[in-house]
Amino acid sequence: MADTNFDILIIGAGPGGYVTAIRAAQLGFKVALVEREHLGGICLNWGCIPTKALLRSAEIFHYMNHAENYGLSAKDISFDPTKVVARSRAVSARLTMGVGGLLKKNKVQIIWGEAKLTKPGEVVVADTKKHIYEPQNPPPKGTLGAGTYTAKHIIIATGARPRVLPGLEHDGKLVWSYFEAMVPKEMPKSLLVVGSGAIGIEFASFYNSMGVDVTVVEIMDQIMPVEDIEISKIAQKQLEKQGIKFRISAKVASLKKGANNVTATIEQGTNKEEITVDRVIAATGVVGNIENLGLEALGVKTEKGCVVIDGYGRTNVAGLYAIGDVAGPPMLAHKAEHEGVICVEKIKGLDTHPMKKEQIPGCTYCHPQVASVGLTEAKAKAAGFELKIGRFPFLANGKAIALGEDQGLIKTIFDAKTGRLIGAHMVGAEVTELIQGFVIAMGLETTEEELMHTVFPHPTLSEMMHESVLDAYGRVIHM
Repeated sequence: MADTNFDILIIGAGPGGYVTAIRAAQLGFKVALVEREHLGGICLNWGCIPTKALLRSAEIFHYMNHAENYGLSAKDISFDPTKVVARSRAVSARLTMGVGGLLKKNKVQIIWGEAKLTKPGEVVVADTKKHIYEPQNPPPKGTLGAGTYTAKHIIIATGARPRVLPGLEHDGKLVWSYFEAMVPKEMPKSLLVVGSGAIGIEFASFYNSMGVDVTVVEIMDQIMPVEDIEISKIAQKQLEKQGIKFRISAKVASLKKGANNVTATIEQGTNKEEITVDRVIAATGVVGNIENLGLEALGVKTEKGCVVIDGYGRTNVAGLYAIGDVAGPPMLAHKAEHEGVICVEKIKGLDTHPMKKEQIPGCTYCHPQVASVGLTEAKAKAAGFELKIGRFPFLANGKAIALGEDQGLIKTIFDAKTGRLIGAHMVGAEVTELIQGFVIAMGLETTEEELMHTVFPHPTLSEMMHESVLDAYGRVIHM
């Protein structure tokens, strides 16, 4: 007879859920993980990983089309959308299978189905009624399924789904969410992207690189609204040079669907225009998956579509926790993973620190890439800080010039009174790989003096991080 009682039961096997399960198992807990679709959640299957595979194909295609810039020659360059998509799906499937291996190695019990909280410490799992997307791999034989399970600690890690705005509902044919945008059967000739957050800009960048005529509509007064405005403007300028058109401080008032195209009415202030495109991607954010979990019956506090928690993932109900997207912004996989680790280490009684959201980096993998951590210049000023700001451009860095990627900027923001790094913002080649250096510096409460005395290798892009710090204090060398 199957064992149905556990120390920790986690609902959702996305990055937050499976990482939390593994860490809990390492700490000696008896762990179960409930999943309705397949392992890895949206991130591994329809988000972070497969989009990066698509963007890699687009990046290589871009460089092949500009081979002459590197003294090379490439002729009759083309691509097969079916093979591009197939590579992306294969990358996703490989990682999903890897997660299964990690869970098995750590003796985490997987329960397949849809979970519902029925009372404190109890979860009823039913067979999945409707899949959001077709699972790539069927559940392994011998795993648990529908039934009633108990646990002293239950962690909700159900993630999020695309936000649907009235008039922009996804129909799977003409109006796409990121599910459909990731697996096009053929490339549209023209595309309207509604929303310029990370999801919208990454798809805009991908499709533009593959030769699609792309227009982006953003209701706020800058693209990538969470980013420092100086970085946003540089990114927009570079994306426009590549052919992407932007409508800022604008909204899509209506969509009129034809047989195989869509006419959008865009309002920008007092101006109205109509744009006819083959397809529309609605990338207006995500919303937490809090429905049908039984939260209301247990009196779990929610706010703005997310579960309310403290810095350790605890809800207002004893023994019930939430992590990741379902627990609110920033809705990022690495935040979910770290939040889960903090949660189970606190349950274990370890001396752990609460989540510091101001030290969570954000990355957008368009071309050029954008990465940031901490406060923007505007937010730092609004918070009352006296600032020291440093800037260093890619065009003054030897490695960037050698790479043929001399457009970009590294910007650092310091508290002038203490020398503490409170923000770092980047746009340019490989900045998503560079930002972790400043994340570590912030975590260690590194001062400007320590950063200035750190030796950075040459020739590297990371030297610009050093120069930006030097610039904040009037000591920049190469500019």
